[in-house]
Amino acid sequence: MDKGIPELVQDFLDGDQRAFETLVDRFKRKIYSLAFQVLGNHLDADEVVQETFVRVYRKRQELKDVRYFSSFVIRVATNYAIDLLRKRKGHSGIPDDTGSLPGEIQLDLSRRVKTPSEDFEKKRLMEEIFRALEQLPPRQKLTAILHDVEGYTKSEIAQTFDCPEATVRSNLHIARTKIKKILKQRLKSKE
Repeated sequence: MDKGIPELVQDFLDGDQRAFETLVDRFKRKIYSLAFQVLGNHLDADEVVQETFVRVYRKRQELKDVRYFSSFVIRVATNYAIDLLRKRKGHSGIPDDTGSLPGEIQLDLSRRVKTPSEDFEKKRLMEEIFRALEQLPPRQKLTAILHDVEGYTKSEIAQTFDCPEATVRSNLHIARTKIKKILKQRLKSKE
C-alpha cells in the first residue's frame, strides 16, 4: 500500500532516502509546472526543480509539521523562482516558440485546438497575458499564477508565503487589476 505524504515525510525526516526519492517523484511535476509558468522556459524550470529539492533536503530540519510539507516545498520553489526572476530582470520570460515544448505536450495541445484561427488568437492572448504578468512584482506574479493557473486556494498560498490570507487576497486583486489595465492598454494601442 502506498504511503501518504505525511508518512513519507516522517520517514524522510527519520533518514529514509527512498522516502525522499518518492517525495521528489510526487512533487517534481507540480514544481516544474509552477516554475515554467513563472519563468517561461524549460532550463530555468528544470533548475528550480533541482534546486528546490536540494534546498528541501538541506532544510529538512526546518519542517515543523509533516502535514505542511506541500506548502514547504512550494515556498522553497517560489522563493528560488523569485531569485531567478530578480537575477534576470529585464529579460523576457515569454516563450517565443511552442515548438520547444516536449512532444507529448505539443500533441495534447494539438488535440485541443479546433481551428488555426482559434489557435492563433489563443496563442496571442496567452502571449499578452504572459507579457502583462512579466510587468508585475514577483509576489503578485506568483500569487496570480499559483491561484489562477495552478489552482491553489488563497489559504494554501498564504501558508506558502507565510503571510495572512488577506495579503494573498490583496496581492491577487492588485495583480488582476494591473493585468486588466495592461491588457486594455495593449488592445487600444493595436486598434
